[in-house]
Amino acid sequence: MPKITAQQLRKRNQTSAANATIKPQVIGSPYDKSKRKSTGAASGSSSNAESSRHFGPMFNKDLGQHILINPLVSQSIVDKANLKQTDTVVEVGPGTGNLTVKILEQAKRVIACEADARLAAELTKRVQGGPFQHKLEILQGDVMKRDLPFFDVCISNTPYQISSPLTFKLIFHRPLFRCAVLMFQREFAMRLVARPGDSLYGRLSVNCQLYAKVTHVMKVGKNNFKPPPNVESSVVKIEPLNPPPPIDFEEWDGLVRIAFSRKNKTLAASFKPTATMQLLEDNYKTYCASNDIMLEDGFDMKKKVLSVLEQTGYSDSRAAKLDIDDFLKLLSAFHDARIHFC
Repeated sequence: MPKITAQQLRKRNQTSAANATIKPQVIGSPYDKSKRKSTGAASGSSSNAESSRHFGPMFNKDLGQHILINPLVSQSIVDKANLKQTDTVVEVGPGTGNLTVKILEQAKRVIACEADARLAAELTKRVQGGPFQHKLEILQGDVMKRDLPFFDVCISNTPYQISSPLTFKLIFHRPLFRCAVLMFQREFAMRLVARPGDSLYGRLSVNCQLYAKVTHVMKVGKNNFKPPPNVESSVVKIEPLNPPPPIDFEEWDGLVRIAFSRKNKTLAASFKPTATMQLLEDNYKTYCASNDIMLEDGFDMKKKVLSVLEQTGYSDSRAAKLDIDDFLKLLSAFHDARIHFC
């Protein structure tokens, strides 16, 4: 039997001890790549959910809920309204009240119109027990489906899907208010303030500017909102003309709609489509029948319309270059010729 030295024996014992040691299994070991990946994802999801809960209610983009979170922008909007201590202010879409509280500091009364019951409750809790509680009234529901009360000023971080309906609801509101300071999608705002010759000048520009002075106040980047919208925004100020022009809006809009149907073509070309001529002819015959007027021999609607355009000097003009005075002259000339648009 071979002899074993002491040194060999110590080495053999060390090897046996090492083999006998059992490493404990670690669940979720950092060396397990698949587990590490899933754990990280869960952690991120948990973190996002936690931050979302701490921020407040979840916002509904379908309702255009993009809360203005920059206090400097909120203060600038209120400043542009030039509020008085006696003013009643209507706010459309107050959300969590970031803009509302700044309005309450300067106005006598604020009527906040909020479609979302959850946000209306958040706003109620925000002012409850504070010095402004008695100054705030919240109308919960769709602002487009209710009559607005009397107010001096309207301020709104407007839900973008009601931009046009809200604009004209305000323009036609009576009694007249002093001004409205409204946040809109950038392109819509620039259409409101566009002038003849501008690329965005169109039917919206003309219809709004017929009844109000519209000015661009400031641009607002998407990062000033929570959650950020997909587009940039702008604030405009609308000041209704007092007294408003004595114009039948349906007649006016009928003319403007035809003129801007092909805004870069001549007005003669815009009026030539068969459907347009048929509409004007039907209106002409209805007007004559209602007023006991006999149709002329050899009546030709196309010749009659083109004659008005030539006599006024607008036959070769383009809608994109005409201002409000031009359209007023044109409407008057058509009415003198018994041609109506509705």
